[in-house]
Amino acid sequence: MAPSAPARVVVLASGTGSLLRSLLDAATDDFPARIVAVGTDRQCAAVDIATGAQLPSYTVRLSDYDSREEWDAAITDATAAHWPDLVVSAGFMKILGPRFLSQFLGRVINTHPALLPSFPGAHAVPDALAHGVKVTGCTVHLVDDGMDTGPILAQQAVAVHGDDDEASLHERIKVVERALLVDVLAAVATRGLIWNGRRASIK
Repeated sequence: MAPSAPARVVVLASGTGSLLRSLLDAATDDFPARIVAVGTDRQCAAVDIATGAQLPSYTVRLSDYDSREEWDAAITDATAAHWPDLVVSAGFMKILGPRFLSQFLGRVINTHPALLPSFPGAHAVPDALAHGVKVTGCTVHLVDDGMDTGPILAQQAVAVHGDDDEASLHERIKVVERALLVDVLAAVATRGLIWNGRRASIK
């Protein structure tokens, strides 16, 4: 029996593209997923990484549209043009809209540098430090219409050291986050998901 084709993946990013690079490094010939395009909401390093990897990229800036609804439609159409099986939000700093989430229902995966539901939002690492937690970590979850509220797929803990600042803690989280995202993407691409309300798991 012929092996199944790798899952087609579009990666959304807004910044340095470190998660994108990790996915590209992992996507060797036997990896069950293939990055087919990179989408951004601004000019950023992720675009350069895509160019270097000879991948198509597209940029859909919110400021270019009269409303968030128009932007939602535009980024949905731009992403759909690449026929993804899965979409990975890898440091993408915009909340995806209802049209996008409807088009790719149950197929959008995000990473977050905290153990959700603790410390959602853009300031997860400094918030964890400010609260004095002894353990934080990272979460890979499905995206819904809230901020970091989607069903959790996997988590991994990272100890907080007494001398940590935001940079040192975030760097250790990033190392774990990259590996966890690669593992989850491979598992989802291979086995698929079971999703029922708040509960999601890999088959």
